Amino acid sequence: MYNLWLFLASFLRSMVKWFLRRTTGLCELQRICYGEMSGAPRISAVEKSLHLSKCSQIKKLVAHLNDISDNCRLKGSTERDILKGAVNTVLVVKKINPRIHYQFVKNFSKCVEQIWGYRQLVAQVEAVRIVKYDSDNIEHEKKLLDLWQALMPCVQLDNRISKQWQDIGFQGDDPKTDFRGMGLLGLENLLFFATEYRGPAQHVLSHSLHPVYGYCFAIVGINLTSMALQFLRNGEAKIYFYNTSKCLPTIRLFHQFYCYLFYEFDRYWLECKPVDIMEFSNIKTKFENNIRTYLSKPKAAFKMNIAVDTI
Repeated sequence: MYNLWLFLASFLRSMVKWFLRRTTGLCELQRICYGEMSGAPRISAVEKSLHLSKCSQIKKLVAHLNDISDNCRLKGSTERDILKGAVNTVLVVKKINPRIHYQFVKNFSKCVEQIWGYRQLVAQVEAVRIVKYDSDNIEHEKKLLDLWQALMPCVQLDNRISKQWQDIGFQGDDPKTDFRGMGLLGLENLLFFATEYRGPAQHVLSHSLHPVYGYCFAIVGINLTSMALQFLRNGEAKIYFYNTSKCLPTIRLFHQFYCYLFYEFDRYWLECKPVDIMEFSNIKTKFENNIRTYLSKPKAAFKMNIAVDTI
């Protein structure tokens, strides 16, 4: 029954496309690029159209772009050549005159950049995550010490192995044991928040030290790295990135997404007024569902609203 439904849906879609092409003189991609609102609505519609295409040349193009983005080759001058090649392929296959439909070329090129830029971003973020924290790596150690300096600028760290790490929310005397599954990505997220958003990070850290509603800043931060990565991997974050990115999305945009989650989780945690840290899992699940609901909205685009409150 399910296969029959898929067949009927595919057949109906083909008939509608044929009818609209005949009556409007425009292919589906043109109708999307001219008719859909810019940002996520247009990009998502183009993405769906390309992936549902039965045209062998379009299928080969999609597979080619997938391979390029999975191997992080969409960058620099290469990016311009790849985008131009993708657009030209569609122009030829769909018999579109670029001189007449120059706006389509512009809109479609932007969509291709965002669709496969997002796919490449997933690969880039994953590449950072699989790097395990190595205490023998000078760069890793520097980032960790920079995190301490950013969060505790007025407090000298006595030793590399110290209970002081617990003051910024690590579980033991050596933070390297806490990164585990999130690898270097967990550290880089925390460091970005602490250095790029110093005020908000200090604000959140102060809340984490509250005698009643306190929590482990670093451990919660690493948990939120996992949440942000999950949204990125399963595509739930696409609307946010499609609406936010003005050019090829970079890992910096992922870090900013993470910072928003951390800042908003802290606010939500305080609103929930937890009895103790044992409520973390339940509150985190509710927060995650709230974010998931917002991410499903066509105009989803987070903005950090800085408001220092007293608790």
